[in-house]
Amino acid sequence: MSTPFPLRLPRVRPLALSGLPAAMGLGLLSALFFSVSFVANRGLSVGGGAWEWTAALRYLITLPVFAAVVGFRGGLGPVGAALRAAPGRWLLWGTVGFGLFYAPLCFAADSAPGWVVAAVWQVTIVCGMVLAPVLYRDPARRRIPPVALVLSLVVLGGVALTVLEAPGGLGWSVVIGVVAVLVGAVAYPVGNRKSMDLGGGLDTFQRVLALTVGSLPGWVVLAVVGGARTGLPSGTQVVGTALVALSSGVVATALFFAATRRVRDNPVHLAAVEATQAGEVVFVAVAEPLVLGGAAPGAVAWLGIVVIALGVVGYAVAGRG
Repeated sequence: MSTPFPLRLPRVRPLALSGLPAAMGLGLLSALFFSVSFVANRGLSVGGGAWEWTAALRYLITLPVFAAVVGFRGGLGPVGAALRAAPGRWLLWGTVGFGLFYAPLCFAADSAPGWVVAAVWQVTIVCGMVLAPVLYRDPARRRIPPVALVLSLVVLGGVALTVLEAPGGLGWSVVIGVVAVLVGAVAYPVGNRKSMDLGGGLDTFQRVLALTVGSLPGWVVLAVVGGARTGLPSGTQVVGTALVALSSGVVATALFFAATRRVRDNPVHLAAVEATQAGEVVFVAVAEPLVLGGAAPGAVAWLGIVVIALGVVGYAVAGRG
């Protein structure tokens, strides 16, 4: 039966975030999943697990996972072609972006609580931007935006306040751990940014898989070293590392790479997305004392965390310009 007055409903467009807000949302979500790594690695270290195995197992576990995901989507062919076209460059940037990023973080977990390591890790925000003139040739991406540099210094000020309250003070053990994290803080944005250009038409999952394959020789060597030093990993270490592999290695890495790819051609937006990783400090500072019963941040450290958060908000506001 028809009606003389047809009912016309207004068209409702599906809600879709795009541009910087969506990229920063993905970045914060990736920070939440990345924070699992800091807490779990500290727990494995306190439990006596060798840092070499903690580092190597994560990528040895994620390799078949990413291969299955990419294979299910029918994307293994382009990955193989990309690896064959530039095997040396994938080996280089996979080793730098994944190997020299994650192995130092696992090493640092022996020296300091996860929230201290996570705080120092925020130096990567500045590293990715300051190294841009070295990494790129085109003028648009080579420049260092003054507003982003100022906000990065704000974030670093918060990092300094947080580290000042490291349990036991800034002894040699903590200093060595800080230096190790600084190595990873430089390596990660370098590997990420260089692989964006190297990947060509590869999507996020394909690029992560290619980088994981490139980093594989380094993980095999590190596993051999760990085996020679401590023997095979315990079942607890394998399970804990598998948790890290899935949450940080698969989910968080894919989210973060997808976020940076959205804004890859805008230096301020790219810096803003990279700054969302400062959220890891908040997540770890709250979760670690609850999960592991370790030392919680004091008043000065929490002030530093607030300063870091303010710097991230500043990035979000500046990025809209």
